[in-house]
Amino acid sequence: MLVAVEPEAEPGIESFEALYRSSCSDLHAYVRTLLGDSASAEDVTALAFERAYRRRASFDARRGSPRAWLFGIARNAALDELRRRRAAPALAPEPVAPGEDPSDAAVRRATVRRALEQLGARDRELIALKFHAGLSNAELARVLGTSESNAGTRLHRAVSRLRRACTDTTEEDRP
Repeated sequence: MLVAVEPEAEPGIESFEALYRSSCSDLHAYVRTLLGDSASAEDVTALAFERAYRRRASFDARRGSPRAWLFGIARNAALDELRRRRAAPALAPEPVAPGEDPSDAAVRRATVRRALEQLGARDRELIALKFHAGLSNAELARVLGTSESNAGTRLHRAVSRLRRACTDTTEEDRP
């Protein structure tokens, strides 16, 4: 849990608060996708923000955006948790968006969830980083420790596999 500190007490506290406010829900969704349960995701999200807060002086803007840096910290914390569990990441269900027909949304989510379960852990992680975190390919590359072109290629392949899996899953459900 972050403790409120007077802005004059430490440099960068206001920008860290802005980063927290703009990233908290996306970071939690990303970690929840990796871990598969909300309670662990809350713990790991809090741990990631705590680590980021303590290391905020080490942030280097030349290496990427604060958001990408934060998601890299969260990724490492989630992977630490998974290693402790010795389990593969699983996809957690998402709530219905406002204005969406609940039955259509449920079918669509179930199709995507089954398709994601067919993908490998690395593909699921790439998709979560891209769509939960909203990272650019350059930011993905920094988080994953690879080149931008490699990150883009891996993401394209993962999304293609997801599309095929969604199509296969939909065809299996037809009478």
